Amino acid sequence: MLASAKSPVNRILVVRLGAMGDIIHTLPAVASLKHSYPGSHLTWVVEPQWAPLVEENPFVDHLLLLRRDSPASLLASWRALRARRYDFAIDFQGLVKSALVASAARPERIFGFHHTQVRECAAALFYSNKVTTRSVHKVDQNLDLAAASGASAVLRAFPLPPGRPEGELPEGDFVLANPLAGWRGKQWPMEHYGALAAQLRREMGIPLVMNLPPGAGAKGAPPAMEGAVTHFSGIPGLIDATRRAAAVVGVDSGPLHLADALGKPGVAIFGPTDPARNGPCGDTLKLLRAPGAETKMRSPRPGAYHRGTVVDESMAAVTPDEVFECLRDVLRRCMVP
Repeated sequence: MLASAKSPVNRILVVRLGAMGDIIHTLPAVASLKHSYPGSHLTWVVEPQWAPLVEENPFVDHLLLLRRDSPASLLASWRALRARRYDFAIDFQGLVKSALVASAARPERIFGFHHTQVRECAAALFYSNKVTTRSVHKVDQNLDLAAASGASAVLRAFPLPPGRPEGELPEGDFVLANPLAGWRGKQWPMEHYGALAAQLRREMGIPLVMNLPPGAGAKGAPPAMEGAVTHFSGIPGLIDATRRAAAVVGVDSGPLHLADALGKPGVAIFGPTDPARNGPCGDTLKLLRAPGAETKMRSPRPGAYHRGTVVDESMAAVTPDEVFECLRDVLRRCMVP
């Protein structure tokens, strides 16, 4: 049964605990919910490390941080969940832990995807309303779940905070690359970045900035590359660097989805993951995928990719020359004279 935006709704609970790309892909659904229920109070439950993505969001009234670093902090989060009554909750994550969070808040109804369309089918046991979606891309799937919860007006909006500077960036134009991903199979070879950096510096006169999280440290840092600059930052610094970049190069990871949401031009390199489901949903990023590349699944469950521990051959097959050719036209249009 669908919810009705005409029914009186005062409090909505959204559960999407992480991670970066998944939160970004949930933003339009949350905007649509808030817009469809004027006067409602919307709370978003998120893990602390991802909270900077939702700060200053005009469609979110309250951020509730799910802290699990100690029994005391978990108890405090549980009490905060139960301090308010919710008309309904929506679990956009589809895991047992996220379904438990929604259930702990004691809402009147819990909306979630059908058990055949969640990562952990047991999560659906907690839902009063199970939704089947025929959409392919995650943004559209989340919008379908929001619509089943009563969102009658679709807002494909990605309200992201401005970010703030962290570390030093080149003063002029630069291309931003985020070489890491959740698992190694979908990364682009590090030596390809070196070749691209040298070509960008030699032929375009601009550097390639390699952005890494602070925790990467020396062990995760790429080797010294001609024409490249290494930049360490958290999420606020990443947002700021992405906004400032002339173009981006990315793989299927949170920073690429951030760039897509911000409408940045550049190149998205895909291999073992499905670009129809996880790829750019805007029109500013050029998708590159080697001919013959196959989506590699370990099970038919949504998002259950085979997480390779070495760079997938289909990623290595995308050459630095191909990426440079795509970037060159973009850079010529947007670089400051």
